[in-house]
Amino acid sequence: MWKYYAVLSAVSAAATAILAKLGIQGMDSNLATAIRTLVVVVMTWGLVWCSGSWPQIYTLTRQNWLFLILSGLATGVSWLFYFAALRCGDASKVAPVDKLSVVLVIVFGILFLREPIDPKVVVGGLLIFAGTLVILW
Repeated sequence: MWKYYAVLSAVSAAATAILAKLGIQGMDSNLATAIRTLVVVVMTWGLVWCSGSWPQIYTLTRQNWLFLILSGLATGVSWLFYFAALRCGDASKVAPVDKLSVVLVIVFGILFLREPIDPKVVVGGLLIFAGTLVILW
């Protein structure tokens, strides 16, 4: 099932880049990020409320809170840089370079999460890295 969600995530991310590039025209990228974030907040809390999963918030541990807050901060920084890059660059170049994060996740997953090294994942990561270099130069 994860593969379907991952593909849907990729399609949504592609739509994000194109729609953001169209929407950011003539405005500050930080304001654009704030508006996007507000939409995400309303949408996700609506889903949590409708799904009935909101009571789980009372069962979160300090570790849950710590890493979710750090992840949120990292997401915010990522979005700010992403929108700044989109404001002055082509979406067809910004989005693929942004996917260098995939290579970093592979490396960090191996180093910090002790995930097994899968030859297919290594080859895929190397291809993404090579593609990023091609786009940058």
